[in-house]
Amino acid sequence: MNVGNILTLIGGLGLFLYGMRVMSDSIEKAAGAKMRSFLAFFTKNKVVGMLFGMIFCAIIQSSSATTVMVVSFVNAGLMNLSQAAGVILGANIGTTVTSQLVSFNLSEIAPVFLMAGVIMVLFMNNPTVQKVGEVILGFGVLFMGLTSMSSAMSVLRDSPLITSYLQTLDNHFLGVLFGFIMTAILQSSSVTVSIVLLMASQGLLHLPICFFIILGCNMGSCVSALLASLSGNKGAKRAAMIHFLFNIFGSIIIFTGLSFALTPITNFFLSISGGNLGRSVANAHTTFKIIEVLFMFPCTPLVVALTEKIIRGKDEKVHHNELQYITEISLKSPATMIPQAKNELRRMANMAQENLDHAIHGFLNQSDEFVDKIYHREEDINNVSHAITDYLVKSNQLSLPLADQKILGSMFYVVNDIERIGDHAENFADFTKTEIKHNTGLTGDAKEEIKKMYTAVSKLLKLSLECFMEQDGVNKPEEKLAEIAILEASIDKMERRYQKHHIKRLAKGECEPRAGLLFSDMLSELERIADHSVNIAYSMSDEDEDEILAAESEALTAKN
Repeated sequence: MNVGNILTLIGGLGLFLYGMRVMSDSIEKAAGAKMRSFLAFFTKNKVVGMLFGMIFCAIIQSSSATTVMVVSFVNAGLMNLSQAAGVILGANIGTTVTSQLVSFNLSEIAPVFLMAGVIMVLFMNNPTVQKVGEVILGFGVLFMGLTSMSSAMSVLRDSPLITSYLQTLDNHFLGVLFGFIMTAILQSSSVTVSIVLLMASQGLLHLPICFFIILGCNMGSCVSALLASLSGNKGAKRAAMIHFLFNIFGSIIIFTGLSFALTPITNFFLSISGGNLGRSVANAHTTFKIIEVLFMFPCTPLVVALTEKIIRGKDEKVHHNELQYITEISLKSPATMIPQAKNELRRMANMAQENLDHAIHGFLNQSDEFVDKIYHREEDINNVSHAITDYLVKSNQLSLPLADQKILGSMFYVVNDIERIGDHAENFADFTKTEIKHNTGLTGDAKEEIKKMYTAVSKLLKLSLECFMEQDGVNKPEEKLAEIAILEASIDKMERRYQKHHIKRLAKGECEPRAGLLFSDMLSELERIADHSVNIAYSMSDEDEDEILAAESEALTAKN
C-alpha cells in the first residue's frame, strides 16, 4: 500500500466525518425552536419519548449528538432523568440507520446528491431551500467519502502483512477495546461501524470479530456525553451516566450471548443478509441495539436509581453573581442555547424584581434595613449581565436557525433592560437614604400613590417576563401583549395624574419641596421601569416604537 492510498483513505474518512457533521448540524438548524417544542411534548411519556429519540437520532444520524443535546436539556431543567432515559434508549436504535444506509452502497448516486445540494445552497435564495440543500449536500459528501475509503481499502487486500494481521484479530476483548477506542476518538459510533462494515465487505475483517467491535462502538459512543456533562449540574452528569450504564449493561448482555452462540448467530445474520458481509454487519448492529433496548427498557427506574447512587448529592447552591443554567455544555448544543439563556434572564429579572420590592418596602417604611443588600445584589446583577452578554456574543458566532437568531438578537436588548431595572432599584435605595437622612417624609396620599403605581409596575414586569419566556420567535402570546399594552398605557396615565396631584399638594403647602422632588423622581423612575418592562415583552416583535404606542392607545381606548 503506497502513500497515495493512505492519503485517499484519510481523505475519504475526512469527507465522511464532514458529511455527517453537515447533515447533523443542518437538520438541527432547520428544526430549531420546533424541535424544542416537539421534545417537550413527546417526552412527557417514556415510551413516546423513546420513539421520538429513535426518530430524531435516525434523522440527525448521531446518537452522541442526541445524547449531548439531552444532557443539555437536563442541565437547563427542561427534562427530567426519566424522560432523558427514554430518549437515550430510542437514540440507541436510531443511530443504526447510518450503517443501514452505508450497507446499501449508494455511492453511485452520491454525485447526484452532491450536485443537487451545491445548486440549492449556492443558487437558491430561499433560506428553507438552502437548509434542505445543506442536508442533501452533506449526504452526498458522506457517500463520496465512503467511495474513497472503499477504494483505498480494496488495495489493502493486496497487502499480505495487513491482511494476515487483521484476519488474526480474533480476541473478543481486543475487538471490544478496538471499537471503544476508535469511537472515542472519532466521537461517532455510526462512523466507526461504517468503517467496520466497509472492512468486512472488503474481506479485511471476519464477521464474528465485527460483532465485538460493534459492542465496543456502543460503549465508546458514551464518551462524548460524559465529557460534555463534566461542566454541567448533577442532573446533566446523571443523564450522561444513564447513557453509559444502558450501553454497558446492554453490551454485557449481547457479549454473553455471543460468547455462547457465536457460530449460530453469525450464520443467522449471513442468512438474513443473503451472504452479504456488509449487510450482515449493519443488520447485527440494528439487532443488537433492539435487543439491548428490549432488555433495558423495563429496568429504566433501576438504572435511574443506580445513577443517583453513583452521582450522589445535590447541586451546590450557585452564588447570585454566577450563571446557573449556562455552562460549557451550552455552546455544544445549539438547540438548548435559547432556553438556557432565557432561564438565566428570568433569574436575573427575578433578582431585579426582588431588589425593587426591598427598595419600595424600605422607602415606604423609612427603613434602611435592606439598603446594603440592594447595593450588593445590584453588583450581582451587573456581573450576571456581563456573563450573559458574553455568552450571547459567543452564541451569535455559531450557525443557528433563523428563529433562534431572532431570539438571540432580542436577548441583547432584554439583558440591557433588566440591568437598567436593577439600576432603578438602586436609585430607590438612594431615595430611601435621602429620605431618612433629611427626614423628608411624604404625605399619606403620596405614599399611597407610590404604592399603587408600583403595584401596577410590578404586575407589568412579571407579565412582560412571562410573555418573553413564552415567545419562540414564531408564535406570539397576543392576549398577553394586549394586556401589557393596556397596563402600560394606564401606568402612563397614572403617572401624569399623580404628578398633577403632587403639584396641587405643593401649591397648598401640604408637603415640603424636598419631599415633593423626591416624589416626582420616584414616579419618573417607576414609569421608566414600566417602559423597560414593555421593551422586554416586545423584544421579539417586529413592531417599531410608534406601532407599539399606537397599539397602547388603541387598547386603552377600547378599555374605556
